[in-house]
Amino acid sequence: MALSITDECINCTICEPDCPNNAVFPGLKHYEIDPDRCTECENFFATPMCQEVCPVDCIISIS
Repeated sequence: MALSITDECINCTICEPDCPNNAVFPGLKHYEIDPDRCTECENFFATPMCQEVCPVDCIISIS
């Protein structure tokens, strides 16, 4: 399972430091999530931290 950031991302940078797997990174147009590193915060938090802090709700599940 992994998450993805949609084009609605406003590049606020708030999600990047909250990722325990360092899966969030700046992309060409907006922040992106490396699906090979994303575990949806399993074994770290009850819910994905990037989704919790995103002010525009642009992080979706791609599983």
